Amino acid sequence: MTSEKLMELLNKGIARELQVSVQYMWQHVLAKGVESAAVEDIFRKIAITEMKHAEEIAERLTYLGGTPTTKPDPIFIGGSLQEMLQADIKAEEEAIAIYKQTIKVADEEGDITTRRLFEEILGAEEEHHDTFTKLLEK
Repeated sequence: MTSEKLMELLNKGIARELQVSVQYMWQHVLAKGVESAAVEDIFRKIAITEMKHAEEIAERLTYLGGTPTTKPDPIFIGGSLQEMLQADIKAEEEAIAIYKQTIKVADEEGDITTRRLFEEILGAEEEHHDTFTKLLEK
């Protein structure tokens, strides 16, 4: 049986994925200036990836008997491209911390499927963090 703690972590993951899928998509739409042309498509592609993560986590949570949240964590768009990237780096760092905790709890509970799902998503989040960090360095 899945613990309440693990169910809450999955819903936290969904809320975070909903947050960044909207955050990154709106940044794709709202980014302005010469430098924005280079990152608009990156924002868009990562936003779509994050929505797929939300779907995967929601499907897993439903399978385990939970109800997926529809409420995203607070969305931070930012004004300048630098502010956008700083907000995105912070969001990815938060995700990495949550997903490491989720992996640990899933492992402790013997839930191999959830652990593997979050290991895969964690890898993608680390790539997103790396991408945003490199873009901010320009």
